[in-house]
Amino acid sequence: MRFFLILTLLVFLPLSTTLPQDRPGPVEGDWLVTPVKERAAVRQSSDKKEIVLSNGLIRRVFRLEPNASCVAFDNLVTGQSILRAVRPEARVTINGMTCNVGGLTGQPNHAYLTAGWLDAMKADPRAFRFTGFETGEPKERFPWKRIRHHAPGAKWPPEGVYLRLDFAMPTEAWSALAADRDRDSAEGRDLLLEDSFTSLDPAWKIVSSGQHERASFMNEGKPGEIFAPANCCVYAERPLPEDTRLVECTINPGTDRSASWGPGLALMFGDRAVKFYLRPGDGGAYAAAGKYGDLGLFDGRRELLDRGRHAGADRALLEMDRAYSLRFRLEETELLCEIAPAGEAWRNVFTIPRDDSLATPTAVRLGKSSRTGKSDDFGTPGEWGRCRIERFAVYSGFNAKQLARIEAWAREMNDIRVSVHYELYDGIPVMQKWITVENGTRQPINVDSFASEILAVVEHSNPVEYREGVSLPEPDSLHVETDYAFGAFQVSTARRFSVHWLPDPEFTTQVNWSLKMPCLLEVKPTLGPDQTVKPGETFESFRAFELAHDSKDFERRGLALRRMYRTVAPWVTENPLILHVVSIDPATVRRAVDQAAECGFEMVSLSFGSGLSMENESAENIVKFGELVDYAAGKGIHLGGYSLLSSRRVNPPEDNIVNPKTGKPGGQTHGFCPALASGWGQEYFRKLYKFFDGTGFLQFTHDGSYPGDFDAAERPPLQKGVADSQWVQWKIITDFYKWQRGRGVYVRVPDYYYLSGSNECGMGYREVNWSLPRAQQVIHTRQNIFDGTWQKTPSMGWMFVPLTQYHGGGAAATIEPLGSHLPHYRRMMAGNLGAGVQAVYRGFRLYDTDRTRNQVKEMVGWYMKYRDILESDIIHSSSRRADGRGIDWFFHANPGLDQKGMLVVYNPLDRKASRTIRLGLYYTGLTETARIREGEGKARTYAIDRNFNVKLPVEVEAGSFTWFVVE
Repeated sequence: MRFFLILTLLVFLPLSTTLPQDRPGPVEGDWLVTPVKERAAVRQSSDKKEIVLSNGLIRRVFRLEPNASCVAFDNLVTGQSILRAVRPEARVTINGMTCNVGGLTGQPNHAYLTAGWLDAMKADPRAFRFTGFETGEPKERFPWKRIRHHAPGAKWPPEGVYLRLDFAMPTEAWSALAADRDRDSAEGRDLLLEDSFTSLDPAWKIVSSGQHERASFMNEGKPGEIFAPANCCVYAERPLPEDTRLVECTINPGTDRSASWGPGLALMFGDRAVKFYLRPGDGGAYAAAGKYGDLGLFDGRRELLDRGRHAGADRALLEMDRAYSLRFRLEETELLCEIAPAGEAWRNVFTIPRDDSLATPTAVRLGKSSRTGKSDDFGTPGEWGRCRIERFAVYSGFNAKQLARIEAWAREMNDIRVSVHYELYDGIPVMQKWITVENGTRQPINVDSFASEILAVVEHSNPVEYREGVSLPEPDSLHVETDYAFGAFQVSTARRFSVHWLPDPEFTTQVNWSLKMPCLLEVKPTLGPDQTVKPGETFESFRAFELAHDSKDFERRGLALRRMYRTVAPWVTENPLILHVVSIDPATVRRAVDQAAECGFEMVSLSFGSGLSMENESAENIVKFGELVDYAAGKGIHLGGYSLLSSRRVNPPEDNIVNPKTGKPGGQTHGFCPALASGWGQEYFRKLYKFFDGTGFLQFTHDGSYPGDFDAAERPPLQKGVADSQWVQWKIITDFYKWQRGRGVYVRVPDYYYLSGSNECGMGYREVNWSLPRAQQVIHTRQNIFDGTWQKTPSMGWMFVPLTQYHGGGAAATIEPLGSHLPHYRRMMAGNLGAGVQAVYRGFRLYDTDRTRNQVKEMVGWYMKYRDILESDIIHSSSRRADGRGIDWFFHANPGLDQKGMLVVYNPLDRKASRTIRLGLYYTGLTETARIREGEGKARTYAIDRNFNVKLPVEVEAGSFTWFVVE
């Protein structure tokens, strides 16, 4: 079966005749305040060499020839480039062999990218080759059944544009490579030694010039950095394995201006040295300008120079502002001396016939040795300079089995298609990316690993030094996360298994001499997925979401992230009021449903401690709760409940996760944790599907969830072992959440599964704090909400209101009897609802007296009246975090509503408090005047100053709250 005998270009939308021009300045308006007029679109250049994805806020450009690759990623708001170098579109390891998808090679400097360099770059002969593209509209990742209130204007799927780039492995590319293995002769060999000089291996023996005390192979603590005068020796030496057949190193000549003492690579054959080296000081006038140098060889008897012609010069000179890789290749009758600009193709420069004196290399020397590869200095030292050894590697001869495997793999790859998918959305600088691998062969293939995104990103900054314990800054122009997220309440932790900021070994011109700057983005699983794909089937990666930031302001970055969640996971704007009942007694549940309906609550959940068991699949259990669902539905209430997954020990013991480090049951996150691919795990989810299908529950609190633990056990037929365990378990649990999302189930999970269908995670609190005295709980509530809404919308996190005792604390910590603590009950509801946040109101009832009922109805009625603005973003720069020492407040803003803002002010003191608040109205979209009213009073017009502020006098009664509406 052959999919790509003919390479075709598929075009399904009209294409523009020219590329969009670079903008001279920022786009008009502010996308966080004013809707962006320009829609997301795909365009193609008139010569059909480039495709552009753009929405007026960000732009991504793809060069199609000689292979497809992203060659520009621009923030159109700031005018800044996010990209500094070209990388493959993706990378896949299939049946044990790794191959790039698209991409170009030959960029001379990876700090920035110019059009001239781009035009000269070439396709990687081993990479999947671009075959065509298709465009369309975004599609929903999974169904969202909308049966309850959510943010007005929420759209699913998001509006925007879709682009798919298709790649296949050309037969001719692999045929040429198989016929000429010298083009990449490290392939098919065993790696014997490797050193990137991040630290100094004690196996190296350092030889430094005896004439100069400061001469060093480890300058200023940086291993591999040589500081010495020109024409003086400093090198590192170590023995070589007996089966050495290929020795290579990468050298940055830096400011060294040596000639015959130039930095290079020397092989020792007993007493005979063969030295292949750079001559940065031997380029005449060009060398004096620090631009060019020569290449030299000492073959053990005489010195030879590379004297070919060079365009615009008298001979073949090397550019000295870049790194070069040098290598010796030991063939049966020849010793080949080859060079490549770092990351580019090799070319042979010198060939030395091998005789008995060149039979077996015994040692290697890296650095600045003498003209003859020894340790003596030239009589007259030159100027001091620095150069650097960046990498060293030693390989064996060809491994016949490995070569046969490569050739068999190459034949298989001709029938595999890799597609790279993009979605770009209207009005927000966000795109989604993922890959698929389609198996067109007649045999199963295995997707061992993948990187669905590889970006060489402009660094945040580039400090010279690196010190242990002081982290280097990751780029801050781009926020990246995936739906392969778990084991966290915060995105920065949840994405740790899929978003990797790594040092870029090709970025050799960076200021940081250790080359440790984390400025290479790779979106990939930490391990795996190790998935078998049957003939005719397609593997799909997880989804990556990329948000381009236009500011370093923490508030603005949080607003952008929250807008992204509202766009790509709009179900998070569902925010029902829920009573959590700690009983499954039918009479108690019906009474709770009646109270919820009367007070305006929308849901009742049978909480932990209620006695609910979704694992009980008896007909009696299903019928019992199905009848309660019907009763609740008749009152307009959705019924749901709780189930514990993680943080529990199950039987048999082997069905618990086996820790790869210990080989014993016990997870890495929660202690004991069930393995989802085990027999117990499969039965657990089968029972949950059956329970929800049989009862019609519309709410689910899933405690613990899957925290991302690796499992060392083999669990056929689902799980092979540790390499696929995380992927398999993630699929099991997210398939369940997506299924629930399609049924309209409200999913509350204490984990970061938003992008896979869950509605809500914890806002962030310490559970035992709800055993503190009531007055302290009030302050903690507002502190937790203030802190938790920097990156979450108000509807994305829950809080807690212990109507009955929780984790201890006794009568001083609880509200029951409710009628006896009405002021506190009101403060807790006001603290949560005034922030647009829902809490776990946990107990048996919402009220116990008429006064209690009336107060709850009043608070819920107030919330419902202002629901949309209260569920809008909290502007922290216009809010004040609670500290118990004076009034504090939340300010909500939404320029898309008639009510542009709402200020909710709290007074924790035992006396009346007043102050004038400088209220920032920028994110309301108002510019000149604002009409502001307190409570239901008469509005007053305020002039907005040039900093978008108004001065608002506020007075609040002791222990109470008030609110102001901005229109």
